[in-house]
Amino acid sequence: MPKELIFEAKGMRKEFGPTVALKDVDFSLYRGEIRGLIGENGSGKSTIMSIASGMQPATKGTMVFKGADWNPHNMVEAQLHGISMILQEANTIPGVTVAQNIFAGHEDEFSRFGVINMKKMYQAADEVLARFGMDWIHGRDLIDRYTFEDRKLVELVRCVTEDTEILVVDETTTALSLEGRAILYKLIHKMTEEENKAVVFVSHDMDEILEQCTALTVLRDGEIKGNLDRAAMEAPDAVKNIRYMMVGRDIGEKYYREDYDASHLEEVALELKNITFGNIKNFSLKLHKGEILGLGGLSGCGMHDIGHAAYGLEKLDSGRVIRKGTEIRNPLDAIENGIGYISKNRDSEALILEGSIQDNIVLPSIPDLEKTTFIRPLDEKKMASAEIKRFRIKCRNGSQYVNTLSGGNKQKVSFAKWTAKGSDVIIMDCPTRGVDIGVKQAMYGLIEEMKKEGKAILMISEELSELIGMCDKLIIMKDFKVTKEFTRAADLKQTDIIEYMI
Repeated sequence: MPKELIFEAKGMRKEFGPTVALKDVDFSLYRGEIRGLIGENGSGKSTIMSIASGMQPATKGTMVFKGADWNPHNMVEAQLHGISMILQEANTIPGVTVAQNIFAGHEDEFSRFGVINMKKMYQAADEVLARFGMDWIHGRDLIDRYTFEDRKLVELVRCVTEDTEILVVDETTTALSLEGRAILYKLIHKMTEEENKAVVFVSHDMDEILEQCTALTVLRDGEIKGNLDRAAMEAPDAVKNIRYMMVGRDIGEKYYREDYDASHLEEVALELKNITFGNIKNFSLKLHKGEILGLGGLSGCGMHDIGHAAYGLEKLDSGRVIRKGTEIRNPLDAIENGIGYISKNRDSEALILEGSIQDNIVLPSIPDLEKTTFIRPLDEKKMASAEIKRFRIKCRNGSQYVNTLSGGNKQKVSFAKWTAKGSDVIIMDCPTRGVDIGVKQAMYGLIEEMKKEGKAILMISEELSELIGMCDKLIIMKDFKVTKEFTRAADLKQTDIIEYMI
């Protein structure tokens, strides 16, 4: 029985000034299908579906949805007609309740004579959250009290309704905990297998794509380089072929570190001494020069809080953060003492979205660039250009605004500002989140070089494969406490670690 076509784009082209994001792409989606979209940062994979979901218009091309011409003016119109997109970055409304986020734009369902029945809205929110398996989130709570991961789940609830025919998941799993991912996976398989709807799954995670998707489209530089069915995705050489289509070259087998030498210099580069704040009690660690120290666990275990504290972002009740005898009380102290911080929440904590790529990269280095009383523009441009080239940031030039970049290219900028600064201690919170496989490989190589140079790295990650592959020592946390420590070893496996996280 032939599959039913639900969406089709013909000759889709998208231009941002001189930059061509999509080059006359033809794309088809069928009912009952979870179609993966994979490609390097800036390859155009998110652009296709952002046009289909009404976020932005195409420069040219046509679309057909459920047999009719399709040209939505905005995301609200697209969602009302059946195409919903959950974005990579935070998209909740701050300062209001969970229920108000879920039913934003639909308040009239709970109002009479212009007065909204909030009790009824809270009850409806709790019911829908429970139906999605999210009963720890409550409709009457302010959205701000929840973690970034939980807010992404609230977005999912808001996006998916009975009318949703196509759900677009754009790099969302990079922001979710293991529990959150399980909820999302269950949902998309229910939609496609039981309800005959369609899902477009945009991701950089090859393992995730191959495990969850029933078909795959690979993009490079705004062009489709291949369409694979399930049989082709299960072929022995599938991963190698997909990587080649993505990058246009053989990136080789080396990915993580190949050595198992966990040694480092004796000098302590950063020390946390019995720090207490929030749910963290009397936590201590020593990070040495030439060491990659990992912090792992489930989302909400406290590891991200430790990263905040190490950079001076938390007000401590007791204890101290010390760098070469100097106490770190705030981020300015950290920067002045050679500490850099790559935040997991790059849009709100790491980048000035309305600023240029150059301004973001040089910001921590301004004191170093000052010559007497002014900064030479040429020096700023030279510094930024070197990092743009190093990280292969896809942009017109350094003056392009950061908010116009793809998620992965934003992450490159947040990384580049500290390599430009030459920081000796770098706190990396989910450093490769939303970054494609080629850039991940390059970043891991750079981290390895930093270790050899004697730099100290605190790597916080929810990806066990990343921690096992890169760290000299791995500290596992659960419920804001350390449950186990592991030393780098050839036989260390994820199964050895998971029991101490759950």
